[in-house]
Amino acid sequence: MVTQVAKGSGYVTAFRAAVVLNTLSVLAQAVTAGQLMSGGGASAHGTGALAVHVLGLAQLVAAVLLWRPGRVAGWPALVSLAVLLLGFLQSAMGGSGVLAVHVPLAMTLFGLSVWLLVWAWRPTSAQSGA
Repeated sequence: MVTQVAKGSGYVTAFRAAVVLNTLSVLAQAVTAGQLMSGGGASAHGTGALAVHVLGLAQLVAAVLLWRPGRVAGWPALVSLAVLLLGFLQSAMGGSGVLAVHVPLAMTLFGLSVWLLVWAWRPTSAQSGA
């Protein structure tokens, strides 16, 4: 059921945009990580981490707006919070050189981001509160 609040407010559109941008930033991190393996891309990978953090926060704000005033499902806000917090933890592990934790967290972050992306763009999900 599409709520009138979610339908007319732009919350769904904002959430979708935030999820797309955040997922793309996480994917870009994977590309720059690959460049690190061949000896380059350190600056781009560091800058990309900032983008992941900023876009993760934007995604969380959009998810909370979709949930609370928008009256759509609340679990995407929780997953978005997990994405934001895991992004910070993953960044800290990478900065500390703990790649045995950094890489699996990166994979988890990407999986959660794609999950939200697929959910947000399903015709019956973000619009129906499912």
